[in-house]
Amino acid sequence: MHGKTAPPPPQPTSQSSSQPSPPGYRRVFAVAEFRAVFAAHALSLLGVVVSEVALTVLVYGLTGSPLLSSLVFALGFLPYLVGGTLLSGVADQYPPRRVLVLCDLVCAACAGAMALPGTPVAVLLVLRCAIAVTAPVFTGTRTATLADILGDGDLFVLGRSLLRIVSQSALLLGFGLGGVLLTVVSPRGALVVTVCTFASSALLLRLGTHRRPARARGGALVRNSLSGARQILEDRRTRAVLLLMWGPPLFVVAPEALAAAYADEIGAGTVGVGLLMCALPVGTIVGELVAGSLLSPAARSRITLPLAVCGLLPFLAVPLLPGLGWVLPALALAGAAGAYTLGLDQWFVQAVPAELRGRAMTAQTAGLMTIQGVGMALAGAAAELWPVSTVVCAAGVVGTGCCAALALSVRRTAPAR
Repeated sequence: MHGKTAPPPPQPTSQSSSQPSPPGYRRVFAVAEFRAVFAAHALSLLGVVVSEVALTVLVYGLTGSPLLSSLVFALGFLPYLVGGTLLSGVADQYPPRRVLVLCDLVCAACAGAMALPGTPVAVLLVLRCAIAVTAPVFTGTRTATLADILGDGDLFVLGRSLLRIVSQSALLLGFGLGGVLLTVVSPRGALVVTVCTFASSALLLRLGTHRRPARARGGALVRNSLSGARQILEDRRTRAVLLLMWGPPLFVVAPEALAAAYADEIGAGTVGVGLLMCALPVGTIVGELVAGSLLSPAARSRITLPLAVCGLLPFLAVPLLPGLGWVLPALALAGAAGAYTLGLDQWFVQAVPAELRGRAMTAQTAGLMTIQGVGMALAGAAAELWPVSTVVCAAGVVGTGCCAALALSVRRTAPAR
């Protein structure tokens, strides 16, 4: 990891230039470094999904406790705030390739320790926390590195979109693949597969990306992390875009969090639960693919705020038109509105100074995961008092109002043309 610094590859033309580029994802895959990052992302994501399924089965088999087995998933959300707040400085203080490779190796080591026979349940959960703390640092560093590889224009937006599409696809396919794997190997054997995926990701990043210097000078890690967060939030433009990135996800998770309860409310059974869980991700994938493939950067910018404001309105159909035949298309439509993120990605990366990008992207990731966890908890608490259909509808109404206020703030802080 300490070899001679490779010369940077030719940078793609930024969308800030006067020569517009045609829409489409093919241009992104033409960049060799991105192909390495994309393949590494798919491998590490596979490792995370397999480890979650295997660890859930393993913990339940050792304890017989539904609570402890459910903690495997909960611990995937909670430590994000710690890692994203106190450790975000790592993304800027050290060479990014070194950070990415080290994060993958830490995750591989944790998965390897989980796979050892006799590892106590408490240690298994601590190791799961360690992987979750590492995740926002890895994701933030990788996102900032995408801007180095692809520039801060449209190629960056499309590259990040592709990574999100892979993540959404994992929600549809990953857990099923993990379940199939467990019919062939034991949970600890599946964790060995996770070790291999993380190690392969580390190797791809080490050999497939260039060595780049750190973005910022060193110092006390926690102080630099908190200082970066303060600088990001003090800037009106950056703060406005960041809050709009977090706003819709707070409300959009309500149908997924309450899928089982809603399916029971309408008598849809377990098949209905699965369909309700799939509707939003399917809509999100389709929306991003259409926006990224068919729309120009200017067109995506024009629809960003309208989509962010109106994306939750389909939730109003849930109490008015009960039943899967109406609710599934409504949820898919709400998911498709998630294409607003392509415009926000470009505004955010262009608003953040280069020396703060790693910390900014880490904070954005940590906040996004945390806010989704909060949204799920709030939806569950509200469903204790009101029917699920009413809660989802209320999420649509309140969320639309909040997103409209946030969108107005983004518009007001837009740079003069």
